[in-house]
Amino acid sequence: MPALQRADASMAPVEGDTPAVTTLQARADLASADAGTNGRRAAGEDPVKREQIIDGAKRIFMAVGFDAASMNDITREAGVSKGTIYVYFDGKEDLFAAMIERERAKVVASMKHVMQTNHGPVDAVLRDFGVTFVTHLCSDTTVRGMKMVLNVSERMPDLSHRFFSASPENGYSILRAYLESKIAEGLLEIEDTDLAARQFIELCMPGLFKRRLFGWLPVPPDADEIDRTVRSAIAMFLKFYIAKK
Repeated sequence: MPALQRADASMAPVEGDTPAVTTLQARADLASADAGTNGRRAAGEDPVKREQIIDGAKRIFMAVGFDAASMNDITREAGVSKGTIYVYFDGKEDLFAAMIERERAKVVASMKHVMQTNHGPVDAVLRDFGVTFVTHLCSDTTVRGMKMVLNVSERMPDLSHRFFSASPENGYSILRAYLESKIAEGLLEIEDTDLAARQFIELCMPGLFKRRLFGWLPVPPDADEIDRTVRSAIAMFLKFYIAKK
């Protein structure tokens, strides 16, 4: 559907809205958000407005969960009209997936930074990577997001697929690329780098992630516990994969 048609369709009255108010507010939001330096942005293409909507949705999802969150709540929290939200997102499921994808992208960028800026020994780089990954995975935002998806996975399989599907670049792919570079340098001996990357990440999480996910660990593990677990993982991993001289 063309952007203009989609924007017009989004202006239709919805339950709980006054039609005239909804229409006028949506048009006002779009007029304000879509003005660009070279004229006007196409409807739904203002990154600042999109981030504003996701920020509001995140606060609602984290406060009440996916099922209890309503588009009216998100509208009020984001400070936009419901019509404007539907210009950017298809609905609550699409908003939730966008929130998850944005958080994932932030962590991927952080892990890439670790790999690109740390030129020290292999164990030091793996430590930085492992601590960054586990800290993210055990955070309140990630754990609550996973619980929300699991709660609706049977009746909303598409949402689960979007949440768990592998993106072109993720923690595994970043670690695999690093391992392959160290193989090329003669520092590691690994036949299956995909398997090795998954093994290392699993070694970094025993006793932490599952306890967080199932509520046995009500708060994120502290930095010392994460560091101790990651150091142990590195010792086991390198004992098996370090190049034999």
